[in-house]
Amino acid sequence: MEKAGVFIATDGTTYVDKKRHFWWLSLLIPTIAVAGPLLYQTYQQEIFLWLFFAVVYMLFPLIDYVMGEDTSNPPESVIPALESDPFYARITRLNVFVVLATFIYCAWFVANYSLSYSGYLAVALLAGSIGGHGLNIGHELGHKRKNIDKWLAKIVLAPAAYGHFFIEHNRGHHKHVATPEDPASAQMGENIYRFALRELPGAIMRAHQIEKLRLNKAGKSSLSLHNEFWQAMLLTSSLFIGLVIWLGVSVIPYLLICAFWSMWQLTSANYIEHYGLLRRTLPNGRYEPPQPYHSWNSNHIFSNWALFHLQRHSDHHANATRSYQSLRHFDDLPTLPSGYFGMYGLAYIPWLWFKVMDIRLLATTGGDASKINMLASKRQHLIEKYKMVIQHPTD
Repeated sequence: MEKAGVFIATDGTTYVDKKRHFWWLSLLIPTIAVAGPLLYQTYQQEIFLWLFFAVVYMLFPLIDYVMGEDTSNPPESVIPALESDPFYARITRLNVFVVLATFIYCAWFVANYSLSYSGYLAVALLAGSIGGHGLNIGHELGHKRKNIDKWLAKIVLAPAAYGHFFIEHNRGHHKHVATPEDPASAQMGENIYRFALRELPGAIMRAHQIEKLRLNKAGKSSLSLHNEFWQAMLLTSSLFIGLVIWLGVSVIPYLLICAFWSMWQLTSANYIEHYGLLRRTLPNGRYEPPQPYHSWNSNHIFSNWALFHLQRHSDHHANATRSYQSLRHFDDLPTLPSGYFGMYGLAYIPWLWFKVMDIRLLATTGGDASKINMLASKRQHLIEKYKMVIQHPTD
């Protein structure tokens, strides 16, 4: 690397990362979140506490639409240089402290201002939205090999009370993705609310079982602090108890609402990312390895800047340890019509989600029911409704 943003591979290929400084836009989400309480402190108008949601669910999708998509890729030969540049890691690590500071500030805010129920709820929800942002940061850092990144991942997951994600996602979801066995892969015909009832408890139980099995194999007790599941619970409990001692019992509803809404942000992303996609069963009874076409992809520019290329989800599952700046676009992948901010709103209205996404799912699978992960109770209805074929591909 000769200078910032310019990468030269060993074969002489030169690549300029034009997105380099746009990754700072990841700080835009927590900045907008704290703007509401700060404006309230000046003007005493609770409407400012709700502006965050108008921006995220209305303005952000519009910006995505106007800015369009980016299908550019870094050349494969410069990936090692991109991965070794510490600039990109510094941004994600900085976000950990921004998320924690936002969470603590909002807790202090609800404890020190006389808010209506609506105003209190708004602050708890916007803090939960930042907790969801923290889950994305934890997702990025949790795939890294350095201990500092692994511990920062555990810390940033604590406000959401979702530290088990560090275990479940890496060793559960990535193994079982796009199969009926995965609680984090949505099935065709399954609305987001039904999905959440399966995914949220399923993730907790799977994380607990994964750690119990790991420690049993190592000859260690699953009740010890070697258990990363209990480490996560301890981090969250310490944080929450500390805030209650400092700020009083008035923050308890805030903590619970915030944690739930943080989890809901992750559930929303999980619902979108693999809806209806299914890995093929091989003759030996195992599933084929995860491929880029087992994830829904989005190249919308703005939301990818804000979410660290989370929407290039296909490459992430094909190359789980690859950092966000190196994730690539592939042609002919299952593609979302909008970035995640727009897709969240769509998912919350099930009939509209099915209307938009079922057609896309059928197009990407050729209408072959054997290639679709379908809700068992609706399978026959969906096959008849969409006049699907049932093929059994040979290997």
